[in-house]
Amino acid sequence: MDIRELRSFIHVARAGSFSRAAAELFIAQPALSRQIGKLEEELGVTLFARHGRGVKLTSAGATLLERAELITHFVRQTSEQVRAAGDSVSGHLSVGLPPAVMLSLGPALVERFRRDFPRVHLHLREGLSVSLQEWVLDRRVDLAVMYNPAPLEALEVQPVFSESMLLVGPPEPGTVGGRGAPVRLHELSGLPLILPGAPHSNRRLVEQVAAENGCRLRVVLEVDSVALTKTLVSRGYGYSLFTYGAMHEEVARGELVVRPVERPAIRSVLTIATLRERQSSQLVAELRKLVHGKLHRIFHGDDWHGEGVWVGDVP
Repeated sequence: MDIRELRSFIHVARAGSFSRAAAELFIAQPALSRQIGKLEEELGVTLFARHGRGVKLTSAGATLLERAELITHFVRQTSEQVRAAGDSVSGHLSVGLPPAVMLSLGPALVERFRRDFPRVHLHLREGLSVSLQEWVLDRRVDLAVMYNPAPLEALEVQPVFSESMLLVGPPEPGTVGGRGAPVRLHELSGLPLILPGAPHSNRRLVEQVAAENGCRLRVVLEVDSVALTKTLVSRGYGYSLFTYGAMHEEVARGELVVRPVERPAIRSVLTIATLRERQSSQLVAELRKLVHGKLHRIFHGDDWHGEGVWVGDVP
């Protein structure tokens, strides 16, 4: 029994399927099956019971899962502590950020790590929130800043601040300062909307609030690109929903008009997410603390153009 076999076993147990676990591990399913078969042979027990939809743990498998998670956690923690025991902290950290946050937070992270953690290799990755959530789960990033993540037991999610989603439309005659009169949520049902495709976090949020309030949306175009959506809206192809920070420049130039959505409002929440099992990592804990502090300063600084409410702890 070796650590690789235990890690493979944990993946199968969590996925409930050899095929899904093999895809997560990027190995062929027969090779994964041989690893588990070898483990069962070494222990002299059956670890999984097969059924039509996949596999489930036997009582022996459940016992092994508890021990295997402790063992792999201890091995990972030991490796990180040994690497950190030198003259300075070293290692590799990967951070996932949405496009708007990348521009304001990315340079600050690079500056801080170069100054305080010169031996840490920092990798900044940009993506939409739905991709960022997958990257955290797949361990492709150690931490991600994302909007409205789906509630998952595997994630440790820390809310930071919330913003109102605004109805965005083309320029209107007589509008002053790029702002129009408020619109009630049920009025959205009569408008042609341009929204990102599912499972984009904004689409999921808007549809959830609409469904809870009996509002049926009319989506005429699905566009994942923020830049293209703003262009299409400005040319009169439809309306969309964004936070103010995402289009304040276009509003200031008179290219777009925003209208608050009321009764009820749609609130988008920015969060910091990591895997629960990575909380013991010294580097990840330091990264989370740093990102939280930087977001607090950005939110309360003069350069932030959003309209929101700080919901996180004060660093």
